[in-house]
Amino acid sequence: MKALTFNETRDFPYYKNNPRIPKIGWAILLLAVPISFLLYMIIGLSSEFLGSVAFCFTMLIPLLYFSNWDYKLIFQKPNRNEIILAILMFASYMIYATVMGYVLDMFHLAGTDIASSRAVNLEMTVSLIFSMMGEELLKFIPLMFFMRLIYKFTGNRKLSLIISIILVLTCFGLIHYDPATSTIISVLLIQGLGSIFEVYGYIKTKNLFVPYISHLLTDAIIFIIILLGIT
Repeated sequence: MKALTFNETRDFPYYKNNPRIPKIGWAILLLAVPISFLLYMIIGLSSEFLGSVAFCFTMLIPLLYFSNWDYKLIFQKPNRNEIILAILMFASYMIYATVMGYVLDMFHLAGTDIASSRAVNLEMTVSLIFSMMGEELLKFIPLMFFMRLIYKFTGNRKLSLIISIILVLTCFGLIHYDPATSTIISVLLIQGLGSIFEVYGYIKTKNLFVPYISHLLTDAIIFIIILLGIT
């Protein structure tokens, strides 16, 4: 099988002032993360779809603004190899989550199934188009911030990336923690470490559409299975 190849000329934006985001810009972007989450919870009470739209665009619009509206810093039209990679990362996550779920269940650390414990409907499933991009931005903005901050003091691109990934995956896992439905270890391993497949897709391509496709496939298929009553 021919190995997948990707554009090696692309680099991560922002960390090397490529382009430069001023301090006030980073402050606004980081503030947009919790605000978007809050808007999602508030607006989502009356409309899951509108809540998802607000969640996504509250982060996306300021990010594009401080990128001088150069969306190609973040997004590229995914080519064949990138789509294949997204599908492979989706499949890898599903295998990982299934195996890890069994292991956690053996040690009574799995908690309950969050997706099936709430009423999944068609609106929620359609809303994934925006909410999954929101979740990728939720990881992307802090990832670029930490990478910029660490690189500024170390000048080491690889070290900056590794530390930033660890911080972001840990935080992403913890925001999924709900004492009623999960354990800290389960969210750190399933949502946190499990996101490494999506992060890997981004690292290989520098194209946020790749982890987005992978993440969208994961949640959409889970939701569709629940809607069809297969579980």
